[in-house]
Amino acid sequence: MTTSGHERVEDMRDRRRRKRRGFTLIELVIVAMILALLGTLVVPNIVKRFGKAKHSIAQAKLKIVESALIEFQVDCGRFPTDTEGLEALLVMPQGLEGKWDGPYLKPNQLLDPWDRPFVYVADGQRNPGSFDLASFGRNGIEDESDTGEDADIYNDE
Repeated sequence: MTTSGHERVEDMRDRRRRKRRGFTLIELVIVAMILALLGTLVVPNIVKRFGKAKHSIAQAKLKIVESALIEFQVDCGRFPTDTEGLEALLVMPQGLEGKWDGPYLKPNQLLDPWDRPFVYVADGQRNPGSFDLASFGRNGIEDESDTGEDADIYNDE
């Protein structure tokens, strides 16, 4: 039984279609290696930049809270006490009727980028005669030797 030229052409077309159906194992391995290489080079840089951005955001938010505290002081003639804390920027403390002109901030502005409240000390040690305001970075632990994302941020900087 011999095959005609037409049948041979059809057989060749079928073989070509079968070859083009999907990726070979080698092609898939090469693509996986390229993706893994890109992941090891690119992802750490993105994560590092994101951490730096959060630290910069914390500094900017701290300045906003600091400005609100100064506005409170201008209106009320004093800074909030330690007992009142930063809550005094949201809700009028007792005895300030007619002076308090708040709220001075929105509640979420009192949180650092790691969703922890800023630390407020009315009688500042870093800023004698004023107040101290701080965020203790990503780790939330006061440690002046911390660096990078964990570095503490103070209003005296």
